Amino acid sequence: MQLIELPAAWLVLTDIAAWAVLHLSVSLFLFFLPGHFFARTSFLTRIRGWEKGGETWQRLLRVKSWKDRLPDGNSVLGIGFQKKQLLSAHPDDLDEFVLESRRAEWTHWLLIPPSLLFFLWNPPWAGWMMIVYALAANLPFIFIQRYNRPRIERLITRKNNAAENLPVMCHVKAKRQGTL
Repeated sequence: MQLIELPAAWLVLTDIAAWAVLHLSVSLFLFFLPGHFFARTSFLTRIRGWEKGGETWQRLLRVKSWKDRLPDGNSVLGIGFQKKQLLSAHPDDLDEFVLESRRAEWTHWLLIPPSLLFFLWNPPWAGWMMIVYALAANLPFIFIQRYNRPRIERLITRKNNAAENLPVMCHVKAKRQGTL
């Protein structure tokens, strides 16, 4: 329900400014939240069985073919963890990648509901366009996180299983060299 009437030019400027403020404030708020908030999976970030470890997103949307074309939040804001590519296979880096993937997913989920606020100053057709924008601007990033994270979690599991199966002396040597 439109409560405020604005001339067309002001409407466009208000929408652009509102989205900029929303994107920046949600992103910064979640960026500054301590990592322990994202250390465990939640109802929102839990990968469901039907997603088949992210493969459903590849099969339906071909995520792998376009995911590298989208910007990483790190490159846009200049802060945060770069998720565009895995920098190392070190367990700490893999764990951080998973944590930051959850943070990114939360960010994009939280940027969708505020699109409803745009009905306050936009005519209904424009309010619906803001919902379409919110979905188009955020769902691809959610799909990327839900495609990548299970793959990284499988890698962590494989590395942990391999480390558990090493003989004691190899385990000590690998730990000393920082390869575990």
